[in-house]
Amino acid sequence: MAKVVDVVRELIESELQAQGYELFDLTFSKEGKEWYLRVYIDKPGGVTLDDCVDASEAISAIVDQAEPDPIPQAYYLEVSSPGAERPLKTEADIQKAIGQWVHLNFYKEYQGHKQVEGKLLQADEEAFTLETKDKTRRLEGVYPRKNVSLIRLAIEF
Repeated sequence: MAKVVDVVRELIESELQAQGYELFDLTFSKEGKEWYLRVYIDKPGGVTLDDCVDASEAISAIVDQAEPDPIPQAYYLEVSSPGAERPLKTEADIQKAIGQWVHLNFYKEYQGHKQVEGKLLQADEEAFTLETKDKTRRLEGVYPRKNVSLIRLAIEF
């Protein structure tokens, strides 16, 4: 039996793309007694509240009309942006982030740090290259992917 997220993704992805949105992520989880279908959308220039409303209405109509019903139990639908500090989950996400400020977490301390932030200059199969700040100096560092547990966008201060 297919997972709810896989079925719903198949149902809604093309409609979201037709409306100019990228389906960034989709989760279906139980919190307490309630079920939540959370859909994260993105588009160039960012997502507005009106975008979330429009996408929510489209998703609701598609899922409610699907046969067989992919979500037979009652649930809450939440549509939002993935956020300013979103995780970069796919290689496409990482490549789109080149030139942007990112945060890396390491599995264990690497070069004296458990994490680092900087401008992503390059990402290849082996490593991430970042330009970091050290007080007033800008430094370039190479961080092997095998040491990185998480890469996400970050806000530069």
